[in-house]
Amino acid sequence: MEWTTIVGLILGFASMGGVLVLGETKTSLNTFIDPPALLMVFGGAAAVTLIGFPSRQLQNLFSILKKPFLSRLEEPSELINELVQLAELARKDGLLALEAKAREIRDPFIALGIQLIVDGTRSEVVTEIMNDEIETRAARHREAKKIVELVGRCGPAFGMIATLLGLILMLGNLDSPDTIGPSMAIALIGTLYGALLANLICIPLGEKLSYLSHEELLARQIIIRGVLAIQAGDNPRVVRQKLDMFLPPRFRERPYAQAS
Repeated sequence: MEWTTIVGLILGFASMGGVLVLGETKTSLNTFIDPPALLMVFGGAAAVTLIGFPSRQLQNLFSILKKPFLSRLEEPSELINELVQLAELARKDGLLALEAKAREIRDPFIALGIQLIVDGTRSEVVTEIMNDEIETRAARHREAKKIVELVGRCGPAFGMIATLLGLILMLGNLDSPDTIGPSMAIALIGTLYGALLANLICIPLGEKLSYLSHEELLARQIIIRGVLAIQAGDNPRVVRQKLDMFLPPRFRERPYAQAS
């Protein structure tokens, strides 16, 4: 589970509550719950999303949006260790020995690469197939980020629309004092909801999606390089050296330094 996303959201809303507590205000939390403003901001954002994107993209959205909350990025060093172990097995017993091992591999992308080289697929074809898989996944990630960014852009706009509607209702009923309070609540709280939707939810989620997508694509590039090195029959030590180039220097294994 990606705990930072959940903690960040809790901290953001808790900070707002802290302002009210530290400000020693006697305002009830119910003051900040306004159904008409909620309907305008969140209903409007949902409407724009439905108008702006086809249903196919929206179906992908929900599965991708789980990533900032539930994803667990595999450490590149763990991937490298797994690929080096596969290289050792191939070096010792031949590529065909990997066929049984492929069924035990948890990562379907590694399993795809291993199955391709076991089947005798040429290296350029392996590269093409695996790169196509990467590009397809990257395209889905870009589509999801566009949707989140659209909601983030439209949230404040619908907050402003709620504000305008509230002001219109208030000015149109100045002779009825009982309606001024609810109308003013729509006007002010609508702007608050729009700002929260954009700045606390959508913009940070869009950035988290970009980061997770980058890390996932980096992991897949490591896998492609490792699979091709295994197919070429490289020494496991050479495989590790090739793959360690993807890591920052402080995370690379230093066999020669350890030996000395």
